[in-house]
Amino acid sequence: MRPVEPTGSDGARIALAWLGHPVTVLALVVLVLNDHVFKAAFPGPVTGKLSDVAGLVLAPPLVAVLVTLVVPRLPARAAAGVALGSVGAGFTLVKSSGYAAAVASDLWSVVSGPSLIRADLTDLLTLPALVLAAWVWGRARRDPVGRRAARLVRLVVLLPAATLAVAATGPVRYPDAVTTTVVGGRLAAGATDTPAGAADGDPWLWRISDDAGVRWRAAAEAEEAALFRRPERTARIGDRVCSTASPQRCYRLRPGAIRVEESDDAGLTWRLSWQVTNEQRELLRARYPESGPNGDRIAGQDLTVLDVAGGRHVVLVANGRDGFAVRAADGGWRRIGFAGGRWGAEPPPLGVISPADRHADPLRAGLLAVALSVLVLAVSGARAGWAYGSGRVAAVVQAVFLVVGAMFLLGVWSADDLALPLMVVGSAVLLLGSTLLALIPPRAREVPGGWFAEVVLAAVLTLTLTGVALTSWLYGRPVYAMTAVLLAGLATVPGLLLGWRAARLIGSWRPPVDPPYPSPVAVDRFRPGPAG
Repeated sequence: MRPVEPTGSDGARIALAWLGHPVTVLALVVLVLNDHVFKAAFPGPVTGKLSDVAGLVLAPPLVAVLVTLVVPRLPARAAAGVALGSVGAGFTLVKSSGYAAAVASDLWSVVSGPSLIRADLTDLLTLPALVLAAWVWGRARRDPVGRRAARLVRLVVLLPAATLAVAATGPVRYPDAVTTTVVGGRLAAGATDTPAGAADGDPWLWRISDDAGVRWRAAAEAEEAALFRRPERTARIGDRVCSTASPQRCYRLRPGAIRVEESDDAGLTWRLSWQVTNEQRELLRARYPESGPNGDRIAGQDLTVLDVAGGRHVVLVANGRDGFAVRAADGGWRRIGFAGGRWGAEPPPLGVISPADRHADPLRAGLLAVALSVLVLAVSGARAGWAYGSGRVAAVVQAVFLVVGAMFLLGVWSADDLALPLMVVGSAVLLLGSTLLALIPPRAREVPGGWFAEVVLAAVLTLTLTGVALTSWLYGRPVYAMTAVLLAGLATVPGLLLGWRAARLIGSWRPPVDPPYPSPVAVDRFRPGPAG
């Protein structure tokens, strides 16, 4: 005889039993230890795959519990299917698509702070861990949580712990090229590897070149000791650094830019030697998280000149988040990233970007396009209520919603990663409220359907036109965000005009006048005449 499929509250009880199963709890412990201890101590593919396995075992029961909390009457089998299917599909999509991984990184950064999720097809080898999660569900289905106290413990203790374990991965570490020097006649490049938002400082990562900047290697222990004992540099950005063999040839950095100037007269006159233009820096700023206010960390930090054979010289420049750049002995400049270190040797191309290279920018652009469409709806609804003669209060309420929503939206474009979740949620709530006010004007039953059709068409037109302008900005044309916002504002004008014009379909409201019934004329008309 087949067992009766648990439904209703039994589904929630089974999901809680799944979350509290010893295998799931073990996955929770492994995930926390691996993300915060083992990855730092033993970086490599093994610890990386271990987090994926533990996450695939832990995530389905967590999703099932959340689903049954939202839909209490959902059967247990359906909740398990939704949990396993959504986790498997989402994991496969993110690990197989670079764009999906970038979007997931942005969304996860909203939840848990700066996060980095990489597309890696080899991670799909861990998908069989879902089979283990399904087996655990089968075991939990035989022994659902019965007592109220046990359910409360799982809800109060295990659910928050599992949620934090999945969301709070290890801190994202961003490289920063900060110093250059010469040790033992060799170029040395120093970078920091600090968590997002941390101050500059330890740990230092040093790379050494034995061939004047062509190839790079990790610094030996003796070289690191000499580097740590080196005297403090007294030169500052803007000061000249000259070749020892040719004292007349000097170089200097321009503050707040990636720009190197050179002089052939010991600093009396200067000319451009090499630079990354402001437009290129703006696109690099969109690529690099934690680049500082206005991209301050994408700028020259330090400069060193090394004399080589033949009276020539080599220049090494540290450019913050963009890594290092080298002027070869023949005079040619090239960006080398982080000198073949743990972040790779190839820097991103200049002047080229895509939405996948940006971080929270696609979220900001999408929210702005939706907000401008809602503006069209709100203006159209206010205009309709005004034309109807009974929408003045609604217009004032809509204006308040829009003003406060605009303030939150401004915060979305300027907030850091910690404040971004609050700004996004606040904007979404206010925009939703304004939309409802616009589409439900006073006495909506008496508003013709044609008005609704034209207003929705105006909003869709606005969403399309602003989306084109903002999508073009995500691909780097135009470069600056302010230009893109102005173009999006201009793209809103046709929708505003169409929504405003839709008010012609609404006549002025007049209170109904009920004639006396039956009227005296009607009574006389149907009164029988005298008998003939």
